[in-house]
Amino acid sequence: MTETNPLRTNTFYITVSGSGLPEVDGLFVPSTAPPAKSESGTISSLGYWNGKMAWDRADGKSERSPALSYSNTYKSWRICRLDGHLAYDITSDDEMPPTESQWHVYKKGVAPAPKVTIHHYDPRQPCPPPNVVFVLGGPGAGKGTMCELAQSQLGWTHLSIGELLRAERETGGPTGEAIEKIIAAGQLVPNEITVTLLKDTMEKLTRTTGKNNFLLDGFPRSLSNLEGWYDAFGRDTELPKMLFFECPYPVLEKRIMARSKYTGRSDDNVESLKQRFDTFKQETLPTVELFQSKNKCIKIDTSQDRQTVFAIVRDNLAEHTDEDSAAKPLTERAEMLLGLRPFPKS
Repeated sequence: MTETNPLRTNTFYITVSGSGLPEVDGLFVPSTAPPAKSESGTISSLGYWNGKMAWDRADGKSERSPALSYSNTYKSWRICRLDGHLAYDITSDDEMPPTESQWHVYKKGVAPAPKVTIHHYDPRQPCPPPNVVFVLGGPGAGKGTMCELAQSQLGWTHLSIGELLRAERETGGPTGEAIEKIIAAGQLVPNEITVTLLKDTMEKLTRTTGKNNFLLDGFPRSLSNLEGWYDAFGRDTELPKMLFFECPYPVLEKRIMARSKYTGRSDDNVESLKQRFDTFKQETLPTVELFQSKNKCIKIDTSQDRQTVFAIVRDNLAEHTDEDSAAKPLTERAEMLLGLRPFPKS
């Protein structure tokens, strides 16, 4: 007798938002509908319909169960109104309801079509805490390169504080406008804004991707930053581990001058580098020394070749790295970053 592989438990949650029918919006939870024969004759099981995961409305108001499911007959995902009539659909054979493509307004729907967001954790419950590693080092020490490699090859999420602030400015929302005014005035963005943005970003990514391993590139830059971390996460929270990329100044200068030909960054010059390095020594090194005193800092000599440095980084992240991610072969981009193949000529 041939045994079929059991379906994995549906543990995902979905929010539907922005639809022309406000009654459709809301939280959808894994379906509890008992096994039944679907419209195509498929016997569906708990949490599934037509062989794919299915969801009920969290408020239980829909007459149709499941209220968000897949149709084998029409090869599409469907969302119903409270009265059970179908309101929105999307032609797709994806294993999960599409979150990036535009849904279609069906016969009983009203424009606009909704946005669908998949959550790996119940949004009504606290988010699992992030597993964080701080990454610090002087300009040109290789933070960005090693973090990108850890993201692509080890499955960690690389968050750059500077990039987060720039992205928030571009959104044009209240926080983005506040950041814009602060930077335009030549002032530092307050810890409250920086750490809140960081915390919200990690929670959103954890909920929507299921990943909670984060490399924080360039944080905390100062003891003041660290105080902001404590304010957001509490002093009882265990202090994260730090990777400190140590590199002699002459090597940093050589690297910055070499990359200045390609980056176009206005601060990739000798004068700016010296100023940035002095600021790093004055503001950031005391933070590194604090982590060293608590046995939370791992120094890595990044003047070595990149393959050696990445091997050390990989070993220090191994405890929380998914085995499948760690075992996958190097991508072409990773080989370029490690100096194993040349970058394409522009």
